[in-house]
Amino acid sequence: MESSQSKRSASFSEQTSQPLSEKDMEELQSTLPPDKKLKAGREYIWNRKSKRKAEYWKYYLEYVENGKLRAECKFCPKTFAADGNLNGSKNVKNHAESCLGNPINIEKEKGKEKQTKLYFDQEHESGELKCGRRIINLNDVREALVHMIIVDELPFKHVEKPGFRHFVQVACPQFHIPSRVTIARDCLKLYYSEKEKLSEMFKTCQRISVTTDTWTLIQRINYMCLTAHFIDNDWKLNKKIINFCPISSHKGEAIGKAVEACLEYWGIDDKLFTVTVDNASSNDVACAHLSRMVRRTGCINDGKNLHVRCIAHIINLIVWDGIKEHGVCIDRVRNAVKYVKNSPARILRFKDLVQKANIDSKSSLSFDVPTRWNSTYIMLETTLKFRRVFSGLSLPDGEDLNDNERPPEPEDWEKVESDDLNFQAMAIAMKKKFDKYWGDVDKMNKFIYVALLLDPHSKMVIVELTLTDMHGPEKGTKLANDVKEFAYSLFEEYRKMYATSNIPDCGDNMSMDIDNSKGVGSDYVRKLKERAKRLKGTSGYAISELDRYLNDQLGPEEEEQDALTWWGKNGQRYVILNRMARDILAIPLSTVASESAFSTGGRTLDPFRSSLTPKMVQALLCTQDWLRVKEVPIVDVEENLKELQEIEKEVQRGESNDVDDEVVFVDSLV
Repeated sequence: MESSQSKRSASFSEQTSQPLSEKDMEELQSTLPPDKKLKAGREYIWNRKSKRKAEYWKYYLEYVENGKLRAECKFCPKTFAADGNLNGSKNVKNHAESCLGNPINIEKEKGKEKQTKLYFDQEHESGELKCGRRIINLNDVREALVHMIIVDELPFKHVEKPGFRHFVQVACPQFHIPSRVTIARDCLKLYYSEKEKLSEMFKTCQRISVTTDTWTLIQRINYMCLTAHFIDNDWKLNKKIINFCPISSHKGEAIGKAVEACLEYWGIDDKLFTVTVDNASSNDVACAHLSRMVRRTGCINDGKNLHVRCIAHIINLIVWDGIKEHGVCIDRVRNAVKYVKNSPARILRFKDLVQKANIDSKSSLSFDVPTRWNSTYIMLETTLKFRRVFSGLSLPDGEDLNDNERPPEPEDWEKVESDDLNFQAMAIAMKKKFDKYWGDVDKMNKFIYVALLLDPHSKMVIVELTLTDMHGPEKGTKLANDVKEFAYSLFEEYRKMYATSNIPDCGDNMSMDIDNSKGVGSDYVRKLKERAKRLKGTSGYAISELDRYLNDQLGPEEEEQDALTWWGKNGQRYVILNRMARDILAIPLSTVASESAFSTGGRTLDPFRSSLTPKMVQALLCTQDWLRVKEVPIVDVEENLKELQEIEKEVQRGESNDVDDEVVFVDSLV
């Protein structure tokens, strides 16, 4: 008896014994999408009266290969064994329902992306639930997930954690959680998308100031953070981290070349205005390198004012140099604070002593940070309120301790209160160092004074009063005149750059009530217009715009506007000066913007970011900066201990009135 397989094979032979005609091939080709072609040499079968009843078979072409029947998808290159007697149809069916080349499935996927869900809004006053409908776009959910991973500094593996997967399953069970590899890919795609937007933004901005700082991270890799500062067409001040990349060393020449390479990469090397850096010799070398660069690409004042020294860093150096000279008492106070805060039991004991001493203060002990001198002041100010409490603690003491590690003695507390002559001497020394950096206008970047002049609330009056108060009437007046002279020379340079294309042609708008089409009058008017045009191109004509700005008075409503808002509304009145203000007012006086990249969330690069490639680190840090909303503060990862203790008490009161503390601290202090 002949088997069904042999019968089936025989039928194939019969069907393929005669190849399809050219007309049949054309008709078969017409059933395919425009971009799909019949494969040359393939033995296609086309039975107009096919016995296959399933709907999905219309999405396939059948052909014979090595005596076996196969099915080829009309929308992609996939093929399947298709002998009904030998092969099941499950794979053929599943592919027909999932192939994304099939327009039917594309429409289905679009439908899946948006799902209407019932939701209930609670009316707070009545407590009633209000039923409504909401469309959930699963693509939006995925984009929001990527946003959360970047902005909240979460590792890619966060999506694979059981707690997160459980949460998503409860909150949105229809959402398919992407893998960590997919999340990493999505983060990079978002980086390139936002980078393209920023590149377009740079094309319309005028000039750009930058801040930069270098750090050595836990992988012993030197990194440089470069942040761009500029005012856009809407007079909004922008701060964008544009590079976070490895550099060969902390040497000045390496820093300068790295900054130049970054600026060239973004296509803004010809827009560099100023560079704000810490007061280090290596940065002097870096700025010298960049000064040579801007003289090639185009600059203001021949690049002489390119280098801006970080004001915060200079103040920090001045203060810490003073503290080091007379810092034993401060070290003792700091060690006392550290001893208390390093143990939960000591903190509880400290609070108990505060209550017994009837000290009414909501302040809490805090550490200082070496890079923030004001944190030392805050630490001392707070600690002085609890001076009596520290005397009741058993602070470490012994011969094995250094002098600055011993407990604070009464005279230490008196010195901390700043009434000691040593502190007065320290203040005098600090004042000398202040004068070293800022004692003369020539020692400072004059752009700083011009920025004050371009603040419509200050202008030249405040500049003069400030310099007079600092240096006395005679010297202060001379310094103020130097600043004013510099401002006028700077304005003249801007006038030469922009006057031709921006100042209306006065001569073309002149009109006289005489017939100037012929005769002597015609020659006179023509010559008068020519003289007006020449006058328009001289400094005497254009500088009057700066004079007019300095003499104009603010109205009552303008007094409430900040400088950028005022220039945004009044800039059209000062065609040249508004361009000068747009550059000057964007100059950052501190490198804090760059340093903050290393301490977001209260820490340096964490183990997750330290395990990434430099390119991925840059993508995450830059995108995080670009996505972060200015008004939203960075959330500190450390919890408030007092709040947690209150929460514990509230929960315990809710569950039982007789709940004892479940945690017992054993400490020599108690």
